[in-house]
Amino acid sequence: MQLLEIKDLSVSVEGNQILHGLNLAVGKGEVHVLMGPNGAGKSTLVNTVMGHPQYHVDGGTILFDGKDITGAPANERAKAGLFLSFQNPEEVPGISLENFMRTSRVALTGKPVKLFAYKRELAEKMQELHMDSEYASRYLNVGFSGGEKKKSEILQMLMLRPKLAILDETDSGLDVDAVKIVSQGVEKFKTSENSLLIITHNTKILEYLPVDTVHILMDGKIVRTGDRSLIDRINASGFQGLDAPAV
Repeated sequence: MQLLEIKDLSVSVEGNQILHGLNLAVGKGEVHVLMGPNGAGKSTLVNTVMGHPQYHVDGGTILFDGKDITGAPANERAKAGLFLSFQNPEEVPGISLENFMRTSRVALTGKPVKLFAYKRELAEKMQELHMDSEYASRYLNVGFSGGEKKKSEILQMLMLRPKLAILDETDSGLDVDAVKIVSQGVEKFKTSENSLLIITHNTKILEYLPVDTVHILMDGKIVRTGDRSLIDRINASGFQGLDAPAV
């Protein structure tokens, strides 16, 4: 059984159809990469999977862990085990990073958090990401640099332990050292029991990760699916010609 299965998905935004009968499947324990030119529909796809109300499903279904979540609200999808690392994380004044994650874990699991063990786990994860411990007490993303915001997203993923983590351009705007730290955090998250869907233009982050399948999204459809060699082809010659069937 697939962990995420998208069948014939068509999606509109403000009356304009962006996705046209898209199909995509991600199995448990797999790392999938989604690539495509600007405007192809990558962000539309991930926002639709997460249940953003701005995106209207015109047709098709989204199955997660064997259940139809096509019409489910975002909070139910998160409880089911879906996580999205945002391309541009929002600043949230008034709530600290630590309190945000602790409250989120309680909301997702329905179980109380043992404070001492939680703080110890948080400190360990922050150290792995080379984050200063004082960021835990700061308001969520407020005054964080671009790199620290992206590390904050990966920290949340590590602490919340979703079944499927979707990383939307998490590596954008990061220098080489930050990309390596973030990718190492992603690598620590990955187990045989969870999966990753990585949307990226900068393939540097993929150098440190095992990749099972690469999908090319163009004009609202998956036009090519293959192995890691597809990344090398795109790096060499771009997306030209990939909208035609492979021969």
